[in-house]
Amino acid sequence: MSEKDYYETLGIPKNASADDIKKAYRELAKKYHPDVNKDPGAEEKFKEVSEAYAVLSDPQKREVYDQYGKAGVDGRYSREDIFNEDIFKDIFNGFGGFEDIFDIFFGGGRRRRTPERRFVPRDISTSVTLELGEAFNGAEKKIEIGRKILCERCDGTGAESPGDVKTCPQCHGAGRVRVTQSSLFGRFSTVTTCSRCSGTGRVIEKPCPSCRGRGYMEEKKSIVINIPKGVDEGTLLRVPGEGEFGGDLYINVHLKEHPALKRSGSDLIAEVEISFPEAALGTQIEIESMDGKTSVEVPPGTQSGETLRVKGRGMPSLDTRKRGDLVVKINVRTPTKLTREERELLEKLLELEGDRGSKLFGRIFR
Repeated sequence: MSEKDYYETLGIPKNASADDIKKAYRELAKKYHPDVNKDPGAEEKFKEVSEAYAVLSDPQKREVYDQYGKAGVDGRYSREDIFNEDIFKDIFNGFGGFEDIFDIFFGGGRRRRTPERRFVPRDISTSVTLELGEAFNGAEKKIEIGRKILCERCDGTGAESPGDVKTCPQCHGAGRVRVTQSSLFGRFSTVTTCSRCSGTGRVIEKPCPSCRGRGYMEEKKSIVINIPKGVDEGTLLRVPGEGEFGGDLYINVHLKEHPALKRSGSDLIAEVEISFPEAALGTQIEIESMDGKTSVEVPPGTQSGETLRVKGRGMPSLDTRKRGDLVVKINVRTPTKLTREERELLEKLLELEGDRGSKLFGRIFR
């Protein structure tokens, strides 16, 4: 595969829409197709833009590429999987006289399918909801998935016996047929999926009674997954081989709300109320954290809305395993009802302060 970034190859931004991707590729394909561009290097450039389009035009492959780069695509898809004829069909049907793209990449006859390649690996996805403590400590979770698997009786052929699989007489096993049409601009050829065999290159005389000729069965399966420490809302976990036909399973993580703590990246945020005498004089408070109760010193003169930070008492980072901080937001509580004694004490404080009394309370509540 090309080493260049696919977005740069097509000259589009990473947030490009599906229509933007198609438009960019259509223009570049017309420019570099070897049938119309005889310059040295045109065919190689055509292959590069076609490879980029083949990946970015498929939402599933694009998601893998955006997360893992070319290593993820190379490790999960063969070139046959990537250059799926359906991706290019609507583009090349409009290019009168253009040769089949698959002949350019693989040579004539390359696309003849065999029973072993009838079902390509397909990724599937599900979700799991975790408590904050499970995200902090890591956990094992049992989940249920539904997927398609090869029929054990026919091993995916869809036939009752190997002898019941015959080469399609219409496309002669190629899975595609070439149609030549005439127009005012001359004759041009297009390649379409064979209607007789639906692109498989074969027909089945006697279907398998277990899968009824489909070649696959649907199953429900329970699997246990390991949740690493530090996962966050939206983390995507990959379980190799648990998708359909050997593809992968992707698990989207959701977190339940914690009654006392909110998460912000690797930091944990707690809110606490203290009285204004505590804010003025300073105090010691206990905060619930993932390590149990944590003692936090509130310095004298703390203002309402200020935050105190306790280093290393937050969540572990999924990438570095280092822990974030515990951030404590202070809210100074103003009493709405005062006892006679409390009122007298406050009035006495105002009397002692004189004109400075408003400055004292302004300092506490500003």
